Amino acid sequence: MWIKTDDKPWGDDIPASEITPRVVFERRRSLLAMAAAGAAGATLTPWFARQALAAQQPHGAKLAARANPAYTTLEKRTPYEDVTTYNNFYEFGTDKGDPARHASTLQTNPWTVRVEGMVRQPRTYDLDALLKLMPLEERVYRMRCVEGWSMVIPWVGYSLAELLRRVEPLGSAKYVEFTTLADRKQMPGVSSPVLDWPYVEGLRLDEAMHPLTLLTFGLYGEVLPNQNGAPVRIVVPWKYGFKSAKSIVRIRLVEKQPLTAWNRAAPREYGFYSNVNPAVDHPRWSQATERRIGEGSRGGFAGLFAPKQKTLPFNGYEQQVASLYAGMDLKKFY
Repeated sequence: MWIKTDDKPWGDDIPASEITPRVVFERRRSLLAMAAAGAAGATLTPWFARQALAAQQPHGAKLAARANPAYTTLEKRTPYEDVTTYNNFYEFGTDKGDPARHASTLQTNPWTVRVEGMVRQPRTYDLDALLKLMPLEERVYRMRCVEGWSMVIPWVGYSLAELLRRVEPLGSAKYVEFTTLADRKQMPGVSSPVLDWPYVEGLRLDEAMHPLTLLTFGLYGEVLPNQNGAPVRIVVPWKYGFKSAKSIVRIRLVEKQPLTAWNRAAPREYGFYSNVNPAVDHPRWSQATERRIGEGSRGGFAGLFAPKQKTLPFNGYEQQVASLYAGMDLKKFY
């Protein structure tokens, strides 16, 4: 495990996925406590250990969804066992394997999502109503973590815009704020001071209304596993993964930019926009390249031996979303 406490940049010889985020390091009460808990990205989860974890995970119910080729990359999909056992979901712990180990405590039925704020028709939806709101689609998206690793995941859901249109946003609504569940009885990580809970994320309204932004209920044709954000999350494929809020309980339309969890914890490191940008490095590591989880890891450590590949602007979705940021300085609005 490497732990860095100064402000000098990391070299390319140390994978970003193995670097402890500064906020995690600084908020731990002691180095021993941090090592025991396993800071995000610092623990190298062996392939055989993840296979054992995957074998313990029950598969979820099937979801009927039609493939949408317009929103599907043809890149090789990350294996299901990697997608479901190598996760960041701090509500269940900071080690990559913690969510798969501990998320069975999450109760996803019943579940409701309140949509409120600057809308004409505020409403509380139960999960069944959300699932019936629109036909479900399967979309295969790239997913790029801020830590420098990536996956390709077949998600199931529909555009978030379909839900937002039904509550009729007011003209004064400029942003969308997502609040996730924070229940200490179900989520052991909420007792940790690593973040201020509940986890809050946000998008500009035009980002949230973009057809790529997916209100997500499943992956690989099944309902979301708990460790992947069950029962409902968003997926914003051109942004770093932490922008895609999991286990959502409230969606609120607001006039001012929301103060999000990671931006509150470390504003210099995690900006509000957090668009994937190989030209803008994280303060402590390069974002120019990434390692694809599930490639080159058999018999070894997840992603450690995967060959590096170039990171694409907006995670490969530049043609679809670059117009949202026309005229903006993307080094300033990172």
